[in-house]
Amino acid sequence: MNQIVKNMETDAEIMSTFNTFKQLRPHLLEGDFLERIKRLQETYGYHLVAVIEGDEVKAAAGYRVTESLAWGKYFYVDDLITNEGSRRKGYAKTLWDWLIEQAKGNECEQFHLDSGVHRFDAHRFYLKGGLDITCHHFQMML
Repeated sequence: MNQIVKNMETDAEIMSTFNTFKQLRPHLLEGDFLERIKRLQETYGYHLVAVIEGDEVKAAAGYRVTESLAWGKYFYVDDLITNEGSRRKGYAKTLWDWLIEQAKGNECEQFHLDSGVHRFDAHRFYLKGGLDITCHHFQMML
């Protein structure tokens, strides 16, 4: 089957990514998902994309193009997940390549993402994809 990377814009398209996103972000609630995505889109310029094969979401990502004093204009991947049943079949690579091209097309100076310290398979993928580990990210729950 042919796979495509698609911007998920309609309510139905956005909701079709929920089960995949839930695997990365287990705290998400289905009833809040659409409103949260729309708020991210309107407030922060969040883009939601997915690799679709047939009618099924195989992988999904959320990203923003933004700017800071530290990094200049940069491409930030907030979320990147391949559906558990679709891993090791090339969907992440398809999505990764598409994201890199979007960053270049938007004339970004850098490409960034954060990844949980326990996600070793993801880290191997990111390193193989050309990313370097360049800093520590600190957080505090409020």
